[in-house]
Amino acid sequence: MISSSVAKTTVLNRIKSRASRFFGQWGVFFKGFIKHPVMVGSIIPSSSFTVKKMLAPVDWDNTKLFVEYGPGIGTFCQPILDRMRPDATLLVIDLNEDFIKYLQYNFRDSRFVAVHGSAADVNAIINNLGFAHADYILSGLPFSTLPNNLGPVIAEETAKAIRPGGAFLVYQFRARARDFMIPYFRKIDNGYALWNVLPCHLFWGWKE
Repeated sequence: MISSSVAKTTVLNRIKSRASRFFGQWGVFFKGFIKHPVMVGSIIPSSSFTVKKMLAPVDWDNTKLFVEYGPGIGTFCQPILDRMRPDATLLVIDLNEDFIKYLQYNFRDSRFVAVHGSAADVNAIINNLGFAHADYILSGLPFSTLPNNLGPVIAEETAKAIRPGGAFLVYQFRARARDFMIPYFRKIDNGYALWNVLPCHLFWGWKE
């Protein structure tokens, strides 16, 4: 029979383990924000409500390659993997090496590929992986504050990378993100995620 002291120790160890994993995620995210604030855009990961609403229009049965820019600690990664086909691929691209290392360690799914690089090079990256195009590309990058005129460049390269019928999924705190999409996507659906810290604008730019 297990003594009460042993049982208490076991419970405490479980609590410590869970707390370590939780604060470990937040620690990595906070560190990434401090190192690259204009690239991360927010100190708080997206809410589950935002994730669900953002991914709702995706046609998962016809998705072979899903790309995410700036995945952070992977808030969207597991929900995407849960929805994807067994033969599909999730490619995430981030300039922050700490995030990439964290994701490579924590996501061991064979469909998951994490690349340390720039979203501006998305076409070269997907071609190197053997794909001609992406079906959907998701981004939470803060377009209006990206340095070196990267916002328009990423928008243009993204439009080239997406197949006809696919979409560019964007969530931003500022509605100005839509301005970067307008030159390349004639149809843009709008949404809003109130239950998020901070509330954010949602856009779905469809490739004709």
